[in-house]
This record gives sequence, structure tokens and C-alpha cells, in this order.
Amino acid sequence: MASLSGSRRIWLTGATSGIGEALAKRLLADGHQVALTARREEALQALAAGHDNALVVPADLTDRDATRRAGNAIDNAFGGLDIALLNAGTCEYLDIDHFDVDLVERVFSTNFRGTLHAIEAALPLLRQSRDREHRPLLAGVSSAAAYLPLPRAEAYGASKAAISHFLESLRLDLAAESIDVSVIHPGFVKTPLTARNDFAMPMQIDADQAANYIIDGLERRRLDIHFPRRFTFLVKALGILPPALRRRLGLRIANRDRAGASS
Repeated sequence: MASLSGSRRIWLTGATSGIGEALAKRLLADGHQVALTARREEALQALAAGHDNALVVPADLTDRDATRRAGNAIDNAFGGLDIALLNAGTCEYLDIDHFDVDLVERVFSTNFRGTLHAIEAALPLLRQSRDREHRPLLAGVSSAAAYLPLPRAEAYGASKAAISHFLESLRLDLAAESIDVSVIHPGFVKTPLTARNDFAMPMQIDADQAANYIIDGLERRRLDIHFPRRFTFLVKALGILPPALRRRLGLRIANRDRAGASS
């Protein structure tokens, strides 16, 4: 089982469910100082119970001021960060018969704007890293959906593609400061969020497996942490097909999903 060497000061967002919860349990058990952020304080307190290395920092990341206050609380407690692991996110699918801009804005607010707010709060703390063996690391959770346009995923896929593009650009600008940036692209992971999906999810893994892939990728300083690789390599390959072939593939998936929903 993968682990992060040494003892790190880590900020984990989206910590109370799915991949975030699995990561929180692993990182706390491994002895790292972990600041846990999510909206629900009661769930955070339950997760932190029995761990004197846990710092509960509830915040709604869509609220810029609240996110800044969370960063200040972490700074006061830890005096900086070694890793910012930005995992908070949501998913809603667009019904093209009832085009809903509010839905798109909700998804972008949580996934993209929330990530931006967390980056703004985290960067000053990463610049204070005292870890002499490892460079400070900023990691954000995108999705394999960022590699390939899929039906009904206009809001979710676009928000995740925005995260990937932003972090990959940020990586270039932060290189001069010796701050590493990793982008995480999970395939289908069994979580309360994906439990609402009404379509087939090939090669699905559980949250503990996802946490292991992520921790291993962070330790290896992988630029692109994608998993399970037999699925994500396939999606990447499909994503570089000519537009006409991608359209044909997308239509086939859309027609299959419509047929499945009507049966």
C-alpha cells in the first residue's frame, strides 16, 4: 500500500465523502498533520475523532471569504503547508430538453471556482513549506471526463477540463518557485456521488483503491495521476481521435443511454 514518506502538513478539501474520506483516513493513520475541510462540520468532527493530528476547518469553498478564513486558520495552526490536496467537487448532468444555465453555474461554482478559491488560500502557505526533502505540492482533482466530451456531461466535463487546464498552466508559472503541481484524473469511482448515475460505469474501482492511486502518484510527483490506467489510457486515446470520429462515438453512447433510460 502506497504512503507519503515523512510527516507532511496537508490541506485536504472535500474530506467527508467518497475519495476525500478515504484519503483523510489514510493520511491521518499515516501520521500526517491534516487540515480537513468540507461544508459539514459534524461530519468533519466525526472523521477527526481520536486523531490529535487532525485539524477541523469547515468551509464552503464557493465562498471566497470563507475559504480565505480557512487558509488563515490552517496557517495559524500549522505555520504553512507542504501539500494542498484539493478534492472538493460535485456532479450534475444536463438535460438538453430543459437547458438549465443555473445547473451549469452550480457545477462550475463548486468544481472550478471553489478550486480557485482554495488555490488562492493555499499558495501563500505552500510558499512557507519547511520540508527540506520534498518540494511543496499543489494537487487538484479533475476527472477522466476532461479527456473526452461525453453526452450530458457538458457542465461536469467542462468544469473538470477547466481545472486541468488551469493547473497545467499554473505548473509552468510555479516552476520558478519550486512548487510542484499534480493533476488527478480519476475514472469511475464508487462513491455516494456516482451512486446517483443512471448509466454503466466500466472498470469502476472503490474509494480506497482511488486513495491508494492518488497517494502513490503524489509520492512519485506524477504530473498526471490517472487511474485505473486500463480505463484512462483508453479514454485518452479516444480523446485524440479526429472530431468526426469523436462525434460518432459520442452519438453512439448518447443513443445507448437514451435507450437504457426508456427501457
